[in-house]
Amino acid sequence: MAGRADAGLLRVQELWAYGEILGARRDLDWVSVALSVDLPVQEVPWLCRPAGADLWADLTRASKNPVGIQWRSVHAPAWNHHIVGPVLVWDADSGVREDAISALREGRGSAVAIAAPSEENFMARMDDELTVSLAELTRRTREYESEHTTRLGVRADALHAAAQGYLDVLAAQTRDLARGDS
Repeated sequence: MAGRADAGLLRVQELWAYGEILGARRDLDWVSVALSVDLPVQEVPWLCRPAGADLWADLTRASKNPVGIQWRSVHAPAWNHHIVGPVLVWDADSGVREDAISALREGRGSAVAIAAPSEENFMARMDDELTVSLAELTRRTREYESEHTTRLGVRADALHAAAQGYLDVLAAQTRDLARGDS
């Protein structure tokens, strides 16, 4: 997809692997990836798909395979409370990261994963995620209440994703604050 010259096609800049694929070699039912795109952070809130994401997934056949995609902005860290210790597998500038692929194949993906952030950096990142998620939830709620030109299901799906993202980040932040207070 990186070499395609289609105007308006969503451009993935980085592919990060995370989750079970970082562990010991075994058969997996599902692979989790984070795809970073060159869009402002506000256009890629947690658990929401940016414009063009569905087309990208269809063209790459990711939508037909056991791949769970989380969309991220290249202008913010790929990691968060759910994407823990990801491994950069590919980027638009350097291509495939052979060292990362080898480590994943050998069952030692966590050895090449990015380091965990400090508690301060993690909390700052969660604050940023929450701010972006709340803004998206507010926008989608207004759109749902006022927009009558698109199908109800399309608006409802976007509102649901925004609400789910906000609540997920809020719950993670609340858990982390509770852990820090004890």
